[in-house]
Amino acid sequence: MSDLLPHEKGFHVSWDQIHRDSRALAWRLDKHGPGEDGSWKAVVAITRGGMAPAMIVARELDIRMVDTISVRSYHHQSQGEAEVLNRPDDTMMGDGTGVLVVDDLVDSGKTLELVREMYPNAHFATVYAKPKGRAQVDTFITEVSQDTWIFFPWDMAMQYVKPYRGED
Repeated sequence: MSDLLPHEKGFHVSWDQIHRDSRALAWRLDKHGPGEDGSWKAVVAITRGGMAPAMIVARELDIRMVDTISVRSYHHQSQGEAEVLNRPDDTMMGDGTGVLVVDDLVDSGKTLELVREMYPNAHFATVYAKPKGRAQVDTFITEVSQDTWIFFPWDMAMQYVKPYRGED
């Protein structure tokens, strides 16, 4: 059993890093869609974490149709049952063909599993993936261990942190 607190086994992601990794995700997806010349028809961000990566992917791939699906599976830092709070237009989505569904992270895979049931032909892409959820993702950039907590820049504030070992 580890003596580390959850934040001490953390992976801290800066704004620069999420931007670079989201651009890398876009490059990996470029020309791999089902449309003419490998294009995608839309990007759907899973809110809230998927919004920044989805915006970057949409910009890089010149996709103008952008929407969101709101799914809640975390209540503070504990994971519960996933539930859809808001969804994109059914006419645009259909079965998901040609749609990129983007999130920041797949953890257990519960969120993506729920959305995949709704849109079985969508392409699911995340910036980061943990082993339990990898099966729900078609494309990702970086895998992290299941017990690592990812700290995204939108969840952080700049402040002093005591050194891990030793005194100040």
